Amino acid sequence: MALILPVEGISPRFGLNCFLAPNATVIGDTVMGDDCSIWFNAVVRGDVNKIRIGNKVNIQDGAILHCTYKRTQTIIGNNVSIGHNAIVHGCTIHDEVLIGMGAIVMDGAEIGSHSIIAAGAVVLENTIVGQGAIYAGIPARKVKDISQELISSQIRRIADNYIHYSSWFSEVNSLKGGS
Repeated sequence: MALILPVEGISPRFGLNCFLAPNATVIGDTVMGDDCSIWFNAVVRGDVNKIRIGNKVNIQDGAILHCTYKRTQTIIGNNVSIGHNAIVHGCTIHDEVLIGMGAIVMDGAEIGSHSIIAAGAVVLENTIVGQGAIYAGIPARKVKDISQELISSQIRRIADNYIHYSSWFSEVNSLKGGS
């Protein structure tokens, strides 16, 4: 069963049809929309500031979402995929974004809609990633604009696939009603 903990009397809240892997951890002032999934060994730590997650967001295996005490919140839009072992810390990620495996997005960064942060990229503090861009490298830099085809074939497809994958575990720690 997933570890769900309150912090200072504030418990996580979940939308409809969310899946939490048995060893996922969700803490504190975390609010999640509908059709979200938090996968194996992922940690969503809303203990020092708030975390807000939209609809159809998947937080893949080993990923970490956190904030900075009294300074930064983590805000995630809709149709967002956060890849395996990524770190998303005190930043804003708009709708339809793919954060690649092992990527790091640091405090104050803002990732525009329809963007991809490549696997292993490091988005430094306060970096603004415009809409429809692919960023890669350390530190992350724009490598190209994203095509409409890539938005459909990658970003939307992955978000939809993770709803399907969640259905495989419908008997394990799925939250059918909001809480």
